[in-house]
Amino acid sequence: MNTNENATVHLAVYDTLADWEVGFVTAHVNNGAWHKTPGRFKTQTVSAGLGPVTTMGGLRVLPDSLLADLKPADSAMLILPGNDNFATEGYQPYVEKAREFLDAGVPVAAICGATGALAMAGLLDDREHTSNAAAFLDSLGYAGSQLYREEDVVEDRDLITAGAASPIEFARAIFARLGIYEPSVLDSLYKLYGHKDAAGFYELMSA
Repeated sequence: MNTNENATVHLAVYDTLADWEVGFVTAHVNNGAWHKTPGRFKTQTVSAGLGPVTTMGGLRVLPDSLLADLKPADSAMLILPGNDNFATEGYQPYVEKAREFLDAGVPVAAICGATGALAMAGLLDDREHTSNAAAFLDSLGYAGSQLYREEDVVEDRDLITAGAASPIEFARAIFARLGIYEPSVLDSLYKLYGHKDAAGFYELMSA
């Protein structure tokens, strides 16, 4: 993992990106409130091209940087949101960049359709993982079904996977891996947003 003082978390952006799956992640990575080291982490968008992309929610995003220029050594993590294009040839650059990151020991976090792309590329064949459903990945003809886990989020050897219904759990796993929050703060965040328990809010206000 990048040990630079200002560590960059790279968010892949592309047409049909599922907005709701990463909104909590990006907001809290960039928001210094309650961070162990405020100002250390920042998010940067990365894409196969520099033209604007349109999310599933209709938002237009102008990428910060080119995927081809991204090196694992310059990143704390690569995040791959869900999308409708994961099974197309156009998504292959993101799959290959994920492979490059994993080979370098830099974490990758994939959710929803992005896990399908990784499955099709064989990147889930030897790692415990999860996704939207076991049947979803099985329909893609992958060889890793014996390692599928019926859990909200799974982490195995630098790869975090989650299904579309678990954006908060996905975010919690990312925050824990990056070490953004003290464990008690992370617990309070999940108490508030994961369990809808107002006690988490008051714990955060006193943190």
